[in-house]
Amino acid sequence: MRERRAVNEVPVGRRVAQWRVRRNMTQQQFADRLGKSKSWVDKIERGARRLERVSNLREIADALRIDVQVLLAERPVRPGQADAGVERIRAALARYHVPAPPRPPDVAQLRAGLEHAKQSYRHAHYPALLTVLPGLLDAVRAARIGRLTDMLLVPVYGLIALTMVKVDQGELAWLTADRAMAVALASEDPQLTAVATVPLCQALRCCGRNGAAVRAAVVAAHRLGPRPGTQPPASVESLRGTLLIQAALAAADRADEHSARGLVDQAVELADQGSFGGEGFGAAAVQTARVLVEAARGDLPTATVRHERLLASPGWRWLPQEHRAAYLLDVARAYAGIGEMSRAGRALLEAERAARGEVRDRPAARNLVAFVARSTAAPADLTRLAASLHAT
Repeated sequence: MRERRAVNEVPVGRRVAQWRVRRNMTQQQFADRLGKSKSWVDKIERGARRLERVSNLREIADALRIDVQVLLAERPVRPGQADAGVERIRAALARYHVPAPPRPPDVAQLRAGLEHAKQSYRHAHYPALLTVLPGLLDAVRAARIGRLTDMLLVPVYGLIALTMVKVDQGELAWLTADRAMAVALASEDPQLTAVATVPLCQALRCCGRNGAAVRAAVVAAHRLGPRPGTQPPASVESLRGTLLIQAALAAADRADEHSARGLVDQAVELADQGSFGGEGFGAAAVQTARVLVEAARGDLPTATVRHERLLASPGWRWLPQEHRAAYLLDVARAYAGIGEMSRAGRALLEAERAARGEVRDRPAARNLVAFVARSTAAPADLTRLAASLHAT
């Protein structure tokens, strides 16, 4: 199945071998450091064994003293590559009759493939996603394992929608998110519907349909609300908080300042009630929304103070790399909008350090880099970044 391919077209095993040699280690020494056999290392380097578990990638990266991203796709997506990836996804979406596999599906493998794709998104590895997602969608749709198919299909559709937003394919993102919502609504599961609503809101915002995004997020969050005398699990409360943030950002985009601030206040109250360290929602995530809402209101001094305080907070580093970099791009856009090109340039450089792919592989980000780099106030490093992206 295609979801079992390596995370990018350049064999990961070859990169492992290159870095092992750079570190002056024999295969046996490297194997001993990993607690594996020499045969295992040899198969990895020759490509005879796939590296499909994120934990294995991290162990290898740690042993080689490099960032795990070095082993993954880190080159910018060229326009032709992105177009080809989008077309593969479009073709997968158009396959309405996917035949069942000859053997029962390996559910654990499907789940591992989904988790791997999620990790790629969190690290802004969009080349990997454009390669992996079509095959993963085919495999999940072909599985036909009842209720479990819905539980896997909704997040797969959601990841496709989010990735399409990143490569400026808003209408295709909306189409895909709508399919996820249709599956979720048919399940009559409020939590699964809420999961589908998050990428739907981002797709709607990408298409400028901010009013619809606000309504969808508020309704889904309300349906997740706690019942009297019950305490929802952290995963549900995290999801509700994420929906409130999406609603607040969409309200800010449509210049509804009152609603945006009220929704952020609700998210703050929710974040203050519990610990969401591993759930993707918490004080830092709420503060990113508050900064952007203040910026949308035109209150850049307040937004700047909150922004600097956020970057110094412990929770900042707990945010996924994609979240941090995407937020920094929005901050850069806000500064550029008022002519603060020096600050905009610094925010862009911080975004590139947080997640290379968020700047290098997104058309909108490259355009912003080019715009800011043309200013005489732009940092010299940004000029060099623009040149490396051919965005001048």
